[in-house]
Amino acid sequence: MSATKIRRPRIALYSHDTMGIGHMRRNMLIAQELAATPVAANVLLIAGASEASAFTRTDRVDLLSLPSLRKTAAGKYEARAIDLELSELIEVRRQTIASAIGAFSPDILIVDKEPLGACRELDLTLHQVRDRGRTRCVLGLRDVLDDPAVVRREWETAGSENVIRDCFDEVWIYGDPAVYDLAEECAFSESIRQKVTFTGYLDGCARRSCRPAGDTVQDPAIQTPTEPFVLCTVGGGQDGVPLAEAFLESDIPAGRRGVIITGPCMPRDASRRIRQRTAGSDRWQFFEFHLDPCGLIRRAEKVVAMGGYNTVSELLGAGRPALIAPRTNPRREQWIRAERMAALGLLDFIPIDAITGNSISDWLSRPARPHADCRDRVNLNGLRMLPELVCRALHIDRKGVRENREVRHVAV
Repeated sequence: MSATKIRRPRIALYSHDTMGIGHMRRNMLIAQELAATPVAANVLLIAGASEASAFTRTDRVDLLSLPSLRKTAAGKYEARAIDLELSELIEVRRQTIASAIGAFSPDILIVDKEPLGACRELDLTLHQVRDRGRTRCVLGLRDVLDDPAVVRREWETAGSENVIRDCFDEVWIYGDPAVYDLAEECAFSESIRQKVTFTGYLDGCARRSCRPAGDTVQDPAIQTPTEPFVLCTVGGGQDGVPLAEAFLESDIPAGRRGVIITGPCMPRDASRRIRQRTAGSDRWQFFEFHLDPCGLIRRAEKVVAMGGYNTVSELLGAGRPALIAPRTNPRREQWIRAERMAALGLLDFIPIDAITGNSISDWLSRPARPHADCRDRVNLNGLRMLPELVCRALHIDRKGVRENREVRHVAV
């Protein structure tokens, strides 16, 4: 079988993006890695939130932004911006995704978290992909989804196991079973387990630059303090107000500055209030959004944060002492992650409904206790693993040459 040069591989990533910016950040991280060598793919990121455009400064990566959804406190979907009924909006998104995937004709489609997408909007796309038989479908899952009983109930209601069995070739879990074995905890069927690969955590602090070659534009938000500081970051900020306000009530150690990132999704009134409280102060530095949170995390003496996947992975990668305040609604994912990692001695945590300025002050005042060496205890090499999985799936060698064989979808 001869090896020949052919067109660059094409990879599409779908993310429904209905709450916060975690999904889009994780998918942009994956896109950046797969656009680099040895895969050197052309990557189309299909995202459900316009904020994704802030992350797409990478050669060979482009963005298709869908009309936005949001998830209410009750866990229900609704239109985020335009005045459409949910069914109308989903139909717009459904047709847009199917048309884009049909025209782009990817070699691999990586679906984030929801096998059928938000409100089953991927049904048409998955049927088309299966019928054409040239795109390999991958389901990408974070380390923890939710309480296992909730996951099993939701998957049973949606028929997710049947969809994964019939429409997906592989399941990549972006975690380490030594921390949380998602397949075991959620009782995946044997047919699904056979498709599972644990990649290790995706360490955002090991990512490639998010700017294309030759881009010399300097974003003012990238500026970091020159003096020692402690950091508070609340992810997208949609539900981070209690933590941000508690941090502002804490006593920052002498000779240190408090730096806070509120996130682009924090309610405007709360973000404005926090900005006003920090304005003109030598004690505080405020960012609503930061393109390079890892740059701050690496330099911070200590970090107070919510328990989202990306933040925790970055904290582990940077080896920073961390106090996590996980949310429990609408999902218990952050709580489970923080609890398991605290049990391994990797971080400290206080539930967000119990966090106060005093509890943060107490934690900040303590000498940083030695945590277990993260890299000895947790697999943080997910970014290195993904190109290997793609090269294996597309039969690409380390020089970027692909064997002359047709990629076909395999339904079990």
